[in-house]
Order: sequence, then structure tokens, then C-alpha cells
Amino acid sequence: MQIKVLENCNGCKLCKKVCQYDAIEIINKKAVINDNCTLCGACIDVCKTRSLVLEGLENLKKDFSGYRGVGVFIETTDSDELINEASLELLSKARVLADKLSTEVIAFIIGVDISKLFKEIYLYGADKIVFSQNINFKDKKEDVFAQALTKAIDDIKPEIFLAPATSFGRNVIPSVACALKTGLTADCTELAIDENEKILLQTRPTFGGNILATIVTQNARPQMATVRPHVFKKNIYKNRDENFFKALDEKNFINFSIDENKIKSALKIIGSFEDKEEKINLNDYDIIVSGGRGIQDAKNFSLLKELADLLGGAVGASRAAVDSGWISYPHQVGQTGRTVNPKIYIACGISGAIQHLAGMQTSDVIIAINKDPNAPIFKVAKIGIVGDVFEILPKLIKKIKEG
Repeated sequence: MQIKVLENCNGCKLCKKVCQYDAIEIINKKAVINDNCTLCGACIDVCKTRSLVLEGLENLKKDFSGYRGVGVFIETTDSDELINEASLELLSKARVLADKLSTEVIAFIIGVDISKLFKEIYLYGADKIVFSQNINFKDKKEDVFAQALTKAIDDIKPEIFLAPATSFGRNVIPSVACALKTGLTADCTELAIDENEKILLQTRPTFGGNILATIVTQNARPQMATVRPHVFKKNIYKNRDENFFKALDEKNFINFSIDENKIKSALKIIGSFEDKEEKINLNDYDIIVSGGRGIQDAKNFSLLKELADLLGGAVGASRAAVDSGWISYPHQVGQTGRTVNPKIYIACGISGAIQHLAGMQTSDVIIAINKDPNAPIFKVAKIGIVGDVFEILPKLIKKIKEG
């Protein structure tokens, strides 16, 4: 395979700017690809004149007519008492995707006592529930769940399968994709349907978060993706009233059995202990006041905490602040931390690297305070304040205290 430069190339240098491997040179106002090229395709995505094409990629014409529906993995708490919020968000998004494809939403749920959760699953957009209840699922062993999910997906054959990018999902779903011999796009921040090809467009940060890549799975099914929590919003379908539930019958509930003799686990639980690390769930708050490198020191986070307390919010942080030891990891927002979606996100002294934006850019209102007028954070902010955070925050706190 190779990337070919077409005659209409005008040497605009966009491709050269995004290339991470110094594989592109501009010679005589035309791009030239050298031996450093890894065929990543970043240059193809940014080319406005469509002058770059990938040649030699075998176009496999496979029959996927046996695959139908948008599947969603429903993750539950350890006691099967609650559904993980990220699963409900995915159900709502799956409903939108399924409507685009004129197909159904299929919820896959595994556990010991899960039937009590079925009504809630239907409220968030499912058309069918594929489930298995077995005592072997009690300890939530990732490899056992992977075996069960692989069997269920192989039997039902959804064309798309989505799962939350939680710590549990990140351990389970890659094994499932490998067993099914299909692709997996991890940590997506957007999903859409290509109107012409009717395939899933999976967008995620790549190259260390420097660019957003849109990925497709052309030659395998199902098209699989994990999605960061709180990227999409939950949506209860109000038309699903009592009459809707009365109309459900056995075809809406598929119980797949697992042969206990075939359930093998490489994991053995020898004990458990309580995590003593500071516990804070940023997703429980409508207002988050976050600090970055511009806060300069751990003691200055007291200013952010004072503002957050006045607003009934919580304190967040960028990775730079956490790595500097100014605040603990549970407060970290971004690609390697929490993904949050508060009503108000106040970014103090945060430049706005794409890794951080990936964790908070879906907030309803973003307020940015930074002394650099060219800071990337201002591109996503609804309200931008250019100035010294140590001058602005005390004035803001004083005004709030005055009522």
C-alpha cells in the first residue's frame, strides 16, 4: 500500500503540518511522500483538495446482510442494583443511530439479578433485551463476561455494538472484538452514520490527543466502539408508557444460556479491600471549577475551592495540575481523567489542550479565565475572560458573597 499524490495538489502544506513522522516534503509546490510514512492517513483527512489517496487497499466485498441492529452493553453496579449511567447515555445515542439506519436497538445485559432493570432499559430506547442470569457472573470477572458477550453477539449479530469506556468496559470489550475478529475503536467522543455508505463513523482523539480521527470498520462486523462516559446525554422516551410495556412479548426478551462447564476464568479472587483514596464523583455536580498549570501551586487551589463551595460545585483539574501533585487524581478532567458534562464549567489557568477538551467540551456553559488571549480554551468557551486568574477570582468571589 502507498499514499499517492494526485496532480491537483497545490502544495498548501496542511498535510505536512499534521504528519507526526516527517514523512511529507513540499517540493516544487507539491507534496512528496518519503519512506517515513506509516500510512496513518492523517494527511488524507486534512487535504482540502482531495489530492492524497491510499492505493493498494484490498476492497473486500463481504456479505453483511445477516447483521442487523445497534447493540449496547448494559453495565451494572457490583450488586446489579443500578445501571451504569454511561450505558443509559449510550442507549439514548443508539436510538438515534438506529433510527438513521431504520433498525432496532438491542440491549445486552449480563448478571445475577438483572430482570428488575429491564423496564428502565426500555425507557431509554431499547427495542429488545438480550440477557443472561447466572451465579457465575457474581464476581464481575472480566474474562467471564467477555466469553458470555462473545457468544451473545455471535448469535444475535448486531451490525453495530457499543459499550461504555469504563474501566470494566475497557477490559472486557477488546477481548470480545478479538474473539469476533472485528475492529474496535476505543474511547470515542462522537458517533454518527454515514448517510451514503450506512456505516458507523467513529471519532476519537489520536496522536496523543492532537487531532480527532474518524474511523470506519469496512470489512468486518459488528462495528464496535467504546464511548467515554458523559459524552452523550440520557434521554427517556416518554411515549413508552404502560401500554408500551403491555405490548412487549417473548420476542422482545432473548435469554441466552451459558454452558457452565465452558466458562473458564484465569482470575481468582483472594480478597477485597476498601479504596482509601479520596472519593469524589465530579459527575454528581452541575458546576465544576477547574484549575490548570496557571494556578501555579497546590495552595492556590483553595481559591478554586472557595468559589466552588459558594456555587455548590466541585473542584476539577487538568492533568498538568495533577501531575504536579497540587491535587489528587479523582479531580482530573480530560482524556486520561474524568469526562464531565456539567451545566457550568469554569476553567481557571487552563490552556485548553485537546486532551483536556476531550473531557469537558460538552459542558453546557464553559467559562474560561486565562491571561493568554490566544489560549485554545477560548475557542470552546461561551464566556472568555482574558486576565490574571489571581485578580479575577477574588473579585468574582467577592461579588457572589455580596449577593
